[in-house]
Amino acid sequence: MTSNDWIQFVFFLGALTLVTKPLGLYLMQVLEADGHTWLDPVIRPLERFTYRCLGIDPRHEHNWKRYLASVLAFSLISGAFTYAILVLQHQLPFNPQSLPGLTHHLAFNTAVSFTTNTNWQSYGGESTLSYFAQMVGLTFQNFTSAAVGICIAAALVRAIARCGQSTLGNFWVDLVRTLYYLLLPLCLLLAVFLVSQGMIQNFDAYTKVKTLEGADQVLAQGPVASQVAIKMLGTNGGGFMNANAAHPFENPTPLTNFIQMLSIFAIGSGLTYYWGRMVKNQAHGWAVWAAMMILFVLGVWGCAHYEALGNPIHQQLGVMVSDGNMEGKEVRFGVFSSSLFATITTAASCGAVNSMHSSFTAIGGFIPLFMIELGEVVIGGVGAGLYGIFIFVIMTVFIAGLMVGRTPEYLGKKIQAKEVQLAMLAMLVLTLSILGFTSVASVSEWGTAGLGNAGPHGLSEMLYAYSSAAGNNGSAFAGLTANTPAYNITLAIAMIMGRFGVIIPILALAGSLAEKKTAPSSAGSFPVNGATFTTLLIGTVLLIGALNFLPALALGPIVEHFLTLTGTLF
Repeated sequence: MTSNDWIQFVFFLGALTLVTKPLGLYLMQVLEADGHTWLDPVIRPLERFTYRCLGIDPRHEHNWKRYLASVLAFSLISGAFTYAILVLQHQLPFNPQSLPGLTHHLAFNTAVSFTTNTNWQSYGGESTLSYFAQMVGLTFQNFTSAAVGICIAAALVRAIARCGQSTLGNFWVDLVRTLYYLLLPLCLLLAVFLVSQGMIQNFDAYTKVKTLEGADQVLAQGPVASQVAIKMLGTNGGGFMNANAAHPFENPTPLTNFIQMLSIFAIGSGLTYYWGRMVKNQAHGWAVWAAMMILFVLGVWGCAHYEALGNPIHQQLGVMVSDGNMEGKEVRFGVFSSSLFATITTAASCGAVNSMHSSFTAIGGFIPLFMIELGEVVIGGVGAGLYGIFIFVIMTVFIAGLMVGRTPEYLGKKIQAKEVQLAMLAMLVLTLSILGFTSVASVSEWGTAGLGNAGPHGLSEMLYAYSSAAGNNGSAFAGLTANTPAYNITLAIAMIMGRFGVIIPILALAGSLAEKKTAPSSAGSFPVNGATFTTLLIGTVLLIGALNFLPALALGPIVEHFLTLTGTLF
């Protein structure tokens, strides 16, 4: 990393730190049903009208089972709505290219993908979807799936903060307030900024132009800025264009590149402050944030370092390496900005990309893959990152309790067998989904037929695909042809397991914690703030990630790294 790279990185960390507290305080106002915000004069009447139309009593709270049932019902109905739009898009308006409806397996995959906040795309957006399908089908899910994640996080934090209660809040109130007071206003501001930087926002038909060489080229048009704003702030990641944030219409300038990276982390970072404030232990919130940032810095350094070294095979062929490994990267952004973007988007379960991860060096590609497999808890998705890291917090205090021979406690609440079992269940669902589907695909004809590469890189393509699906990330190694019935269906199942297979035990865990009484801290209580806790939390995340996935990673990117040092691919 050059001095310019370090300046850019420090500036990014500084900007993220500055927005964390204000966003955390605003989240407190938004996520409390009686909270007051500066938007109340405008939005409060609309909020009340929405409650009346839907028959919602904002004073009535749900227990964890009712909260879960509401989440599942809403996700099922909204997913079916999106599926219908995708299949019938050829009969719907705003389709200037007369694009046909999607096949049923692709529509199922895409509807599940956007409902689960994964945004995996087995298609090219500008050549497959109409403007109506993009705006009404997918952008709607971008907002609601992000809001659902934040709702789950809010319910969990309330459970931690409450004592001897059975309720977690009202899901419908949380959903409405998150949409109206948080996501819609922020996205409006971001979309206007993006348009000011040259990002397109129109309903024009595609434009035919002549290139400098005299050839014909078709330039895709469409309502891009409105979708990019929520795809970043909601850690969705699905691109309007197939090239995603590498496309100049989705990411026109270095400034938009920086703001998009910052917006991916912003809400997730603010949620850690909200967490600490709600449980009346701000040092705990900052300790969790510090653990995330240390893992993030290590990831960025590792990815950028190996990308800057370049590809050993290219060097043996005499390719200049002064600029590092530029294969698959936009020359506007270069090696470091591409590495930073790749680490951010995989740490935060966003999935937007401004470079092709399949073209990274073996270790450069290992870092984004491992970030996903850690559970995407390094900030993580909006809401999902918070309840994901909470699983590791539970495991950390459990391990600390074993070390001192005491019943583990978390903020005065005893962590017993039930809580540990639920936390482990959430972890095992991800592991089973990723490794199970990858192993099946690797020995199936349909699995190997879609590979763009043989050998360890081919295994990495499959492992990355199912890691991305189960981790609700959505990015890809870009060498895998996944638009087949088998891949579309198995990836969709992995997405469902990765989303709801984690949400169910998390809400059960929240219900258990809400009912517990809080005991005063004693000399034997393990403090969940400070350097000791942060170090132990980092160690727990890395240890569990290594135990689960290093054997598979050793057969993919790690062995590929050593093969490239010898000048061979496989």
